[in-house]
Amino acid sequence: MNGDKNDVKYRAYILALKTIAFVDSLNKKDLVSQILLKQLIRSTTSIGANVVEAQAGSSTKDFINFLSYALKSANESKFWFCLLRDSKKAPKNTVGPLLLETTDLAKMLDSSIITLRKKNK
Repeated sequence: MNGDKNDVKYRAYILALKTIAFVDSLNKKDLVSQILLKQLIRSTTSIGANVVEAQAGSSTKDFINFLSYALKSANESKFWFCLLRDSKKAPKNTVGPLLLETTDLAKMLDSSIITLRKKNK
């Protein structure tokens, strides 16, 4: 997938790939880590999936709704990244860049939703 720093779909895709690599690198032997990492994979991959669905939407309302779902997934992903970091189930230096990218994506999605809602009034 090709894209640039301003392309939400591309950045969500790259974040999903990096999250998969991150999860693969961690110890998943304890039950808590398994549960947290499964939740993280679900929420992080959902960001891009919902952005793709938004772009295929049949109306502006559909587009906004799917972007809203993507934003919710990004916010959920931030929660899981913080929980993994603060519970010491994952190294801070590894979680940090992923959390920052997720936060940036959430800001981009939020800004897009606000702009679209203003235009749609």
